[in-house]
Amino acid sequence: MSQGRKRLRIGLAIAALVTVLDQISKQAILDTFRPDGVTETPFAAYYTIKAAPMLDFVLSWNSGVSFGLGNNHGAWNALAFTALAAVIAVFLLGWMIKAEGKLVLPALGLVLGGAVGNVIDRLHYGAVVDFLYVHVGAFDWWPAFNLADSAICVGAALLVLDSLFAARVSHKTTP
Repeated sequence: MSQGRKRLRIGLAIAALVTVLDQISKQAILDTFRPDGVTETPFAAYYTIKAAPMLDFVLSWNSGVSFGLGNNHGAWNALAFTALAAVIAVFLLGWMIKAEGKLVLPALGLVLGGAVGNVIDRLHYGAVVDFLYVHVGAFDWWPAFNLADSAICVGAALLVLDSLFAARVSHKTTP
């Protein structure tokens, strides 16, 4: 098996795990917050569940992108953001095949898995299910998010760390 295929299989395994865990968590939240007799989705839920002093479970529908940008429930949002995610996914797959560095492959798997998890929501519900709400005292302005969003952020942070601290041989640093 070629090195590129091996990298791709590892990256896709991480992405699949993230996607599955994300969808399981979202289904659990939907089951918990769904009012009796309501069958359609999306639906409104007007309460929170306190999980920890700084963490609540809420139900929020995001038809926009990160941090609720573009969350205007436009008719074309799900299609446009799904198409954008598909383009990004193809780019990430190509990057996985060529990935070097110990952090790059898991990082790309996290980002891809998170993107796929949110795309599934957009295609199924027309919006992304967000449910994690972190707050600290009066600082309660942070938007709700989900496991897919967390995976994307952790993956992006790992890519930044890799780019800053991984020692790579470069024609710029060799005589």
